Amino acid sequence: MIQLGSLLFFCLALFAGYEITRPLHISNDRIYTLEQGQNVSDFARKLTVDGYVKNSKIVIWTARLGNIDRKFKAGDYRFNPDDNLLNVLDIIVNGRSITYSVQFIEGWTFSDFLDILRSKSNIEHTLADVPSDEILRTLQIAQEHPEGWFFPDTYNYSSGESDAAILHTAYDNMKRTLEGEWENRRPDLPYRTAYEGLIVASIIQKESNVIAEYPIIAGVIVNRLRKRMRLQMDPTVIYGLSEFDGILKKSHLNTDTPYNTYTRYGLPPTPIAMPGLEALRAAANPADTSALYFVAQGDGTHKFSDTIDEHIKAVRAYRMKIGK
Repeated sequence: MIQLGSLLFFCLALFAGYEITRPLHISNDRIYTLEQGQNVSDFARKLTVDGYVKNSKIVIWTARLGNIDRKFKAGDYRFNPDDNLLNVLDIIVNGRSITYSVQFIEGWTFSDFLDILRSKSNIEHTLADVPSDEILRTLQIAQEHPEGWFFPDTYNYSSGESDAAILHTAYDNMKRTLEGEWENRRPDLPYRTAYEGLIVASIIQKESNVIAEYPIIAGVIVNRLRKRMRLQMDPTVIYGLSEFDGILKKSHLNTDTPYNTYTRYGLPPTPIAMPGLEALRAAANPADTSALYFVAQGDGTHKFSDTIDEHIKAVRAYRMKIGK
């Protein structure tokens, strides 16, 4: 009787050993999603239903014997056909899930960032019902206004990660980058805080897509601030408008808002967009230039001028070029 029992145990051990070490042949096209709160039993059931294991208890027992049954991490998982059960469990326990990405573009506003996050169906949307002006408080970020504080970059995330976590990463990146550039700034800038530098960088970012022009635009801003001239930057006016159809009119320039740098002196009260590294760097280290004005040339670049007469000629040349 003892010999029979030993034989039976030996056979069971052989079977179990085979089941956990044989390739499961899971199709590489098959993606398994483990949501927050799901455990080894849920996953075992999926493998059994799909026919990759004969009995879900094999999966459960293996996880328990390895003391990993409570260590499953949520996410989307893809396996190789030659992965065995041990390999598969190791991948899940260590959270080696499929990564996705969301891209925040330089020059986007905070509202644009929220829109792209809300368009991702595999993100946990914890901020969907939170008004924009309350999001910083919800995120426990000690800033008064969200604009400008989230670094534009590509952010990788796993399925089920929260929008709050992604925004926190973007905020930490901006805070660290801004601090680094501000520490290396020119000592004679007419703006005194890193936050004012962030405002300037956002204006630079919106004024041009040509990185080589960023330091010159920063130099123009510095020169105008020093001379107590209004900045007269169109993107600030546009940011302050409640509605804008893409055509900046004279009536817009005459409409006073806190962001209208045609009607008000100094910097606008907050950034007007999310600046990238090059714009931040230019704001901290403007070019030495005597230019006070610039206007588009119709090819993506700008004509910089030292005097109002030169600027008027450049404006006329631009208008003739576009037929106005």
